Amino acid sequence: MSKIYVAGHKSPDTDSICSAIGYAYLRNQLVKSGSPYCAHHKEEAVAVRQGDLNPETEFVLKHFGVPTPELMTDGAGKKVILVDHSERGQTLDNIDQAEIVAIIDHHKIGDITTPNPIVFINMPTGCTASIIKSLFEFFKVDIPKEIAGILLAAILSDTVAFKSVTTTDFDKKAAEDLAKIAGIDDIMAFAMEMFKAKSDVSGKSPRDLLYRDFKDYTMAGNKVGAGQIEVVSLDLLAEVKDSIYDEMQKVKAEGGYHTIVLMLTDIMKEGTELLVVTDDPSVIEKAFGKKLEGKSIWLDGVMSRKKQVVPPLEKAFGA
Repeated sequence: MSKIYVAGHKSPDTDSICSAIGYAYLRNQLVKSGSPYCAHHKEEAVAVRQGDLNPETEFVLKHFGVPTPELMTDGAGKKVILVDHSERGQTLDNIDQAEIVAIIDHHKIGDITTPNPIVFINMPTGCTASIIKSLFEFFKVDIPKEIAGILLAAILSDTVAFKSVTTTDFDKKAAEDLAKIAGIDDIMAFAMEMFKAKSDVSGKSPRDLLYRDFKDYTMAGNKVGAGQIEVVSLDLLAEVKDSIYDEMQKVKAEGGYHTIVLMLTDIMKEGTELLVVTDDPSVIEKAFGKKLEGKSIWLDGVMSRKKQVVPPLEKAFGA
C-alpha cells in the first residue's frame, strides 16, 4: 500500500518536525480505529523532513527516544499532508505533482491551492503542535508519553518559553497538559535545556547557520528571505557574525533576493539584532522605524518572525 507523507517546511524547526511526527501518529491511530475522518485515505502516514535537524530538535528527539524522520524533498507522485506551512516557497519540490490530503498550520494562509476539497485547519496559535494536541483530544486518542514530550518541546520552542508575542492561552494550556503526560515537572528548566542546545553554533558553517531556520517570501513581487538564530546570549555569535553577514551577501546574489534579513535573537534579553542585506535600505526604515546602523538594527522586544518581522516588511514593500 502507498503511504501518505507528513511534511513540515524547508529548513525545519522543532515545531515542523515534531508536529509532523505527532500528526502522523494520530492519523495512523484513526485509520486503525476505522474513523470516518480517514475514509478516503487509509494509507499509512509517515513523517518526513525537508532538511537537516537543528541542534535543538536533535536534542528533543534524543531526549524522548523518538527516531529522526526520513528525508524527503520532492512531492512528485506522492500523497502528502503539510504541517506548519502553506506557502509554495517553503514546501516540497514539485508540489503541483503531489496530492495534498490536508494542511495544518498556524501561520497566515499561504499560496498553496488544491483542485479538490481537503482538510484544512489553520488557527491563530503560537505553535502547530498546540493544534495537533487539540486534535488528539477531539478524536479522543491517547497521547503517548514520547509524543507528548516532543509536542511540548515544539510549543516551548515556537513560543520561546511563552515569551513570544505569538503565545496564546491555548498554547500555555496545551503545554501544561502535555508536560503532565510527558513527566516534565519543571517546564522552564526543560525549556532552558532546549535553548542551550539551540545555542550551539560550534562546528557549523556560516551558511549552515543562516539556513538553520530560513524562509522565503514574495513581497510585492520581490523575493525576500528571513532567517532566525535564537541563542541564550548574542555573545555566542560574536565571532561568527561577520562571516554570516558575508554569507548573506553571497546568498542574496545567488538567489536573486531583493532583501535578506536574519534575526539574531537573544532569548534572555528578549530582543533581536536584525542583520540586513538589501537593495533598498529605506524598506527597513519603513518597516521598523529605524535606519540601518551599518549591517544591522536592534529591535527590543522582538522575538517572532511571524508576527514582528514579516508583517512590517510586507507592509513596507507594499507602501
